[in-house]
Amino acid sequence: MYLKEINRISLLSPEEEKEITRKVAEGDEKAREELIRSNLRLVISIAKEYIHRGLSFLDLIEEGNLGLIRAVQGFDPSTGYKFSTYATWWIKQAIRRALTDKAKMIRIPSYMFEKISRLKITSTNLLDKLERAPSHNEIAEEMDITAKKVELIEHATRSTVSINNEGFTGSDLIWALSNVLPDEKTPTPEEEVEEMYERENLEKFLKIIDKREATVIKLRYGLADGEPKTLEEIGALLHLSRERVRQIEKETIRKLHYILTKEK
Repeated sequence: MYLKEINRISLLSPEEEKEITRKVAEGDEKAREELIRSNLRLVISIAKEYIHRGLSFLDLIEEGNLGLIRAVQGFDPSTGYKFSTYATWWIKQAIRRALTDKAKMIRIPSYMFEKISRLKITSTNLLDKLERAPSHNEIAEEMDITAKKVELIEHATRSTVSINNEGFTGSDLIWALSNVLPDEKTPTPEEEVEEMYERENLEKFLKIIDKREATVIKLRYGLADGEPKTLEEIGALLHLSRERVRQIEKETIRKLHYILTKEK
């Protein structure tokens, strides 16, 4: 019934979208409701990509709707971007977080995949060579990184993976991961590679810009703790006005686009 009703809702033309997003930015509550309603089809379309990963289709839609609402609250029409492009990120973020929090599955942060894979291979090779579990220092020397980084990678793995509630640590955990069967609820390799690429590009970018700009982007898109924050919340944390935070975000995104375009 719900899906049939959604399909009856008319889509906005580009001109109508511009006008409505402008009204939303001015605080028009009726326009806000219309913008949400006219983009419910987008939520359904995105939710279909995450079926069979631990949540029902309707639950995925519900979580996606929450992301859509966050997008409506934070969208700035003066950036010149289409609302659907902006909303897609928030909808996916909301659904992915719900899958992580609520679904019973093994979940490793995508940007750690390559590091964990290298650690597993190195540890296995050393185990065969030494005929015992290698130490952090031995693994670090082989990977040409510090022992502290080895510990951090293992810690990240322990904090995001639960295997039958057993207390796996160190080499035991690495061995356990290598023996976990593929789970249909786990994101596809293609999705993980794409997300990893975007994450690594963004992390490199955040290291070369102003510290306050980097902080705004991390808070705005939940890069630090997985919890995206509103302009008002960031303003309160940094003792800045909502408008100033919006300006910093807008300018930083422009810098990002310039740098990525230059790299191409």
